[in-house]
Amino acid sequence: MTEPILKGEGLYKLIPQRPPIVMVDTFFEADAVSATTGLTIKTDNIFCLDGTLQEPGLIEHVAQSAAAFAGYAPYMQGEEPKLGFIGEVKKFKIARLPHTGETLITTLKVLGEAAGVTLIAAETQADKEVIATCQMKIFIKE
Repeated sequence: MTEPILKGEGLYKLIPQRPPIVMVDTFFEADAVSATTGLTIKTDNIFCLDGTLQEPGLIEHVAQSAAAFAGYAPYMQGEEPKLGFIGEVKKFKIARLPHTGETLITTLKVLGEAAGVTLIAAETQADKEVIATCQMKIFIKE
């Protein structure tokens, strides 16, 4: 993995979320059609139960990864990121739930864009094992 572009509170330049619901702590790389983010799961994560990140936490991690990806281009141009909304989550498959102490690495790929809607595919890994995949439609508010 490459050195991160942004870490920790630096991610606040890309996403609207703030503690305790921040589910991305590293932004590794991005180009026009893909990005890679990360999250180290801590014991105080509000989506953890008995040391395991629950399903809503995985979905929120992917959504915030997509928000960071959408916010990166405006950030690079010195602009504020625009607000985005999840329009649809489909084909969400979870192979296993991750545990505290594990680091999630999520890769996003743009599958298509039309009329302010972006369709992305996401793959989340923990310890180089694919643990979740999905597709997500995101609407960016102009």
